[in-house]
Amino acid sequence: MASDFPASAFGAFYFKHCCGTPYERSDQWLSIFDRIAGRIAADMSPRRVLDAGCAFGFLVERLRDRGVDAYGIDLSPYAIDKVTGAIRPFCRVGSITDDLGGDYDVVVSIEVAEHIPARDAEAAIVNICAHTSDVLFSSTPFDYREPTHINVHPPEHWAELFARQGFFRDVDYDASYILPWAARFRRRQEPIHRLIREYDRRYWELLQSANEARGHSIEAQTKHAAEETARERLALEMEQLGRDLRSRLDAEHQRANDLALRLNQALDTISHMERSLFWKTRKAWKRITGAH
Repeated sequence: MASDFPASAFGAFYFKHCCGTPYERSDQWLSIFDRIAGRIAADMSPRRVLDAGCAFGFLVERLRDRGVDAYGIDLSPYAIDKVTGAIRPFCRVGSITDDLGGDYDVVVSIEVAEHIPARDAEAAIVNICAHTSDVLFSSTPFDYREPTHINVHPPEHWAELFARQGFFRDVDYDASYILPWAARFRRRQEPIHRLIREYDRRYWELLQSANEARGHSIEAQTKHAAEETARERLALEMEQLGRDLRSRLDAEHQRANDLALRLNQALDTISHMERSLFWKTRKAWKRITGAH
């Protein structure tokens, strides 16, 4: 691919530090490309595939494991040097703005276009579309932090460039197994009104889905708000009940204290009476007389 950066910019440092996790022959990356290759083989049944921007050739390898005649091209000599020996004959250094070496049933371009200067991006897409009728494409719509991402755009930008070549998004194909923003673009011969019908159908489905999701969210929020209000009301009622119980307990405690005081006073009175001369005389009289 053409680039404002030399091919050396996509060397060891780039693949180690600029691809999220280090880009290397690991179980993680091989598993990712095995999954992608599986979907391509199962969904599209291609005989011949080009991975435009193949890096270390992992997708080419996994496609060939499935009997697909797959090839790869990449600007970086460092990347091509990392291609495993059995796959090396099928991957080469090159730019996707140059001749792609024949026609393909599918061309795959995963996270490549954002590295291409704007002046060359359309030429790259024109070139890809000249060599296939089916493209799997992804380009990050928001990662501006990576220095080599010099041409970041939202998905509609790339959709327009493909549409100029007669390629339109397959609205019934979910390419998110590659990345959330990935899409399948296919050469279409149908009249524009048929394409508009497909796009409008898909738009309506997404609109309905969004409206239902929003309605469900509003319903859930309303229910949650009602439950929260009920909880707050119950908490206030429990708090008031607690205050009432504490007040009643305080009153009962005060009554108990009053009764205890009155009992003590009565016992004290009896004690004084029993120690009085009258009480002692009375007791003596009762013993003498036997009175009860």
